[in-house]
Amino acid sequence: MNIKSVRGMQDLLPAQKRIFRLIEDVARDVLGGYGYQEIGLPQLEQTQLFKRSVGENTDIVEKEMYTFDDRNGESLTLRPEGTAGCVRFAEENGLLFNQVQRLFYSGAMFRYERPQKGRYRQFEQIGAECFGMAGPDIDAELLLMNARIWRRLGLDADITLELNSLGDAESRMRYASELVSYLQTYAAELDDDSRRRLDSNPMRILDSKVEKTQEILRDAPLLSEFVDDESRAHFDELCQLLTDLGLAFRINTSIVRGLDYYNRTVFEWVTDSLGAQGTVCAGGRYDGLVEQLGGRPTPGVGFAMGLDRLALMKAQQEEESPAAHVYVVSQPGSTRSAALQVAEDLRDEMPGCTVLVHCGAGKFKAQMKKADASGAELALILGEDEVAAGTVSVKSLRRDGSQEQIQKESLGTWCRAYFDKEKNVG
Repeated sequence: MNIKSVRGMQDLLPAQKRIFRLIEDVARDVLGGYGYQEIGLPQLEQTQLFKRSVGENTDIVEKEMYTFDDRNGESLTLRPEGTAGCVRFAEENGLLFNQVQRLFYSGAMFRYERPQKGRYRQFEQIGAECFGMAGPDIDAELLLMNARIWRRLGLDADITLELNSLGDAESRMRYASELVSYLQTYAAELDDDSRRRLDSNPMRILDSKVEKTQEILRDAPLLSEFVDDESRAHFDELCQLLTDLGLAFRINTSIVRGLDYYNRTVFEWVTDSLGAQGTVCAGGRYDGLVEQLGGRPTPGVGFAMGLDRLALMKAQQEEESPAAHVYVVSQPGSTRSAALQVAEDLRDEMPGCTVLVHCGAGKFKAQMKKADASGAELALILGEDEVAAGTVSVKSLRRDGSQEQIQKESLGTWCRAYFDKEKNVG
């Protein structure tokens, strides 16, 4: 029986991996420009970390975590999200008390969800967390940073910012109580998930995509009516900052996020181009999380962007990249070492140039077919005559098929001038 990949775990073909790398490079560059430093976090954490931070009654902890006991009987979990691990990391390494930290990380997260396009059981994220600043200005800067990443990726026209405020912990408790009282009247009409959440996590019902449940919610109490005055002032100032800075947004009172640690600002960057999986980046404030995990009170705010979904968006506008810019053809045996050396010299002179050398057997005609199939712009041909004369035959594969002899020592200069004109290398 053929062994296949585990359901929900994604294989990335070269073209897909190239897009992932592009997104990572852009995000790292932008994050660095705002003073964020990259850290490395383990994929395995103690299960209790997520139960205490994410919340025992959340879907993530109840149904989606990959949890097991190791040989010592310790309960471990493959990380379902990054913020809790980052807080644990920062506290354990003495980075929080009376300090401001801007940190970011990347890597795989794991949730046992129903796999579909844009939703996988192993998925890639880049997350950023800022500790030590309680004002709305850092919230605004975080959102401006997100917007800059979308512009750099050319995705800004298709991504929209939605905002909400959850208030403080007491606000949420009061609202949750009123919401339950209202929804109990309609309990028989709610979908199964919403009925289950009535007793465990009622605010997540606001996220329901079931049409009947959304109809019931239209007359439900509004969270904004329960937000405390301090949180309301924080949110109003954030909205004004974003307006002053020209960053468009929409207030969406249904955003509650699926993790218990959030308070005050929550946000989602959403798109219509991916069908049901519309959220490509999300986050918010978690001012009580550090204390909840044993540290001293420390304000925090952060986000996580989903590389899988951003890559799907980027793939819709990307042209397929050629496997090579230059393909080197030679006779097996006596001229092969010369071909390998020409390729090495060209890579030295043009670091952005992908050079493929035909290795193994094959007559010139067969090798030239391989060169055409590679998508390369140029074929470099080395036969015994060229090696003896210290030249290389250069054949255009994408223009008029012209061919000319170039002195070996001038090849790098010639190729650089050619590709500078074509603007497809570097």
